[in-house]
Amino acid sequence: MGSAAQSTQYHATSKPSKGLAVNVRLFFKKKNLFSLALILFLCIFSYLFGLWQKTSGGFTPSTTTTTISIPCNTANTKQEELLDFGSHHTADDVGTTVASEVKIYPPCNVNFSEYTPCEDAHRSLRFSRRSLIYRERHCPEKDEKIKCRIPAPYGYKNPFAWPASRSFAWYANVPHKHLTVEKAVQNWIRYEGDRFRFPGGGTMFPNGADAYIDDIGRLINVKDGSIRTAIDTGCGVASWGAYLLSRNILTMSFAPRDTHEAQVQFALERGVPALIGVLASNRLPYPSRAFDMAHCSRCLIPWADLGGLYLIEVDRVLRPGGYWILSGPPIRWKKYWKGWERTKEDLKAEQTKIENVAKSLCWKKLVEQGDIAIWQKPLNHLNCKVNRKITQNPTFCPSDQDPDKAWYTNMETCLSNLPEVSNNEEVAGGELKKWPERLNAIPPRISRGTVEGVTEEIFQNDIKLWNRRLTYYKTVNNQFGQAGRYRNLLDMNAYLGGFAAALIDDPVWVMNVVPVQAKVNTLGVIYERGLIGTYQDWCEAMSTYPRTYDLIHAASVFSLYQDRCEMEDILLEMDRILRPEGSVIFRDDVDTLVKIKRITDGLNWDSQIVDHEDGPLQREKLLFAVKSYWTAPAAPDQN
Repeated sequence: MGSAAQSTQYHATSKPSKGLAVNVRLFFKKKNLFSLALILFLCIFSYLFGLWQKTSGGFTPSTTTTTISIPCNTANTKQEELLDFGSHHTADDVGTTVASEVKIYPPCNVNFSEYTPCEDAHRSLRFSRRSLIYRERHCPEKDEKIKCRIPAPYGYKNPFAWPASRSFAWYANVPHKHLTVEKAVQNWIRYEGDRFRFPGGGTMFPNGADAYIDDIGRLINVKDGSIRTAIDTGCGVASWGAYLLSRNILTMSFAPRDTHEAQVQFALERGVPALIGVLASNRLPYPSRAFDMAHCSRCLIPWADLGGLYLIEVDRVLRPGGYWILSGPPIRWKKYWKGWERTKEDLKAEQTKIENVAKSLCWKKLVEQGDIAIWQKPLNHLNCKVNRKITQNPTFCPSDQDPDKAWYTNMETCLSNLPEVSNNEEVAGGELKKWPERLNAIPPRISRGTVEGVTEEIFQNDIKLWNRRLTYYKTVNNQFGQAGRYRNLLDMNAYLGGFAAALIDDPVWVMNVVPVQAKVNTLGVIYERGLIGTYQDWCEAMSTYPRTYDLIHAASVFSLYQDRCEMEDILLEMDRILRPEGSVIFRDDVDTLVKIKRITDGLNWDSQIVDHEDGPLQREKLLFAVKSYWTAPAAPDQN
């Protein structure tokens, strides 16, 4: 018996063999009968005591939370049996919650179907019309926030898959025909039965955005990868940005919540990056030196007014050596002045003022040909600082002013300082690789050590980490890997943009958000990688329409905002900007995820907590959720 016992290997999860179990019972029977009886008595007593405690209300297990445990290598592995997650991983204040206690969030009135809380037309009337301040972000106070779910319009359908969505959108999704009438001669948009068609035209490009971009391409190189990020001010339905995508140029398009209904909403419905925004009194929500190219096509912005304030803001966000393109008034005024219903003298004076502001910024005018004029920002400010001693206008901003600070930060008529250089040929802040090498090359902000706590090694490890995580995501959510299922993606806490970078070969685009509460401002790094994004405070609503995004990624967002604002308000905002049948991936501490799931159940989302990609022993877990499909009821005349 002794030799047999020595030859048997044991593990923590092993069960004893049948023969060994019999020998153990005989041993106890002969040698320790009294001990066996005592153990038996204690077992029976413990069982009866536990049964009494359960029936008397001593403990009620959670019925709202489960988990799936999925191995790291699961390409051909079936999901394991669902486990009871609530009894040992619930938050302290959730352990006694039953499903009936989940707070249910009712649908809002159909009048809220296009509600954009921080760009609300009625609230904006409280603010000054000076410099378009009333059209900027003005968010509701805490007691003004609504606690209901924004309905999709009756008949809402999933958008066309990209690239078909560039040309088509369902009428039911954005039921506004105003632009089809007002812009009919400009070839913006046409109404055809149950859908809209976007021919790709624009006010200054009647032959289509493709032909217009070809015209630009004959003046500057848009094909060699040196231009990757662009910004389009007053974007209309974002056809310029839509057609630049085929040239591997990613455009941030923006326009106000407009008098021409739904311009930005149409852009997003087409699967094109866009935000609601306006040049007024605050800086644009982007870091300095972000964009390789800026564009205005008849955007009607008074560039030369207010001491050139708006061109100075374009200079802040434009990369050294970047281009500013202007078409429309006053360019080519000699030909178009009658159609613009302005005098020659007025248009000539406006162009002269713009030219003078551009010179004061040390920009060089490269070309004016046809309807297009192009200026280039200098590579550095060495010569500019010498000239500034003579002109004095505009002055450079104080050296302690952060040019990347851009959330509710006033624009000023001072020139943002570029990083110091040693010679006239050196690119201020560091030269970027051409696309696509730029995506995974060490960003200059990191190689120069200007991003606190982020080293080259951390950056390279982040690339590997997110490639591995995306593989896991696509294993858990097989729809993630289906081309066309998702198009518009949002990363609520993007850090270095690793999530977006890992998706670069998929037919998607990602809005990378760096929360203003983040410990380190990394949005400049994201732009240096050739990706786009914005700043955002998630205690407030985003500057976008309802139903903007097909998939939202939220990594450690709720840990970041713990004790800053209400969890339910952030989740209601996510519900507002997520499409019906859109998906969300949460990454957070398990206790936080349990609280999130309780609220998403009240939002009528289908959700499931899943183990971390490194296994079940990690406290960080994942919550995969899908928003249910529902719409506003049919109007009486639609029945």
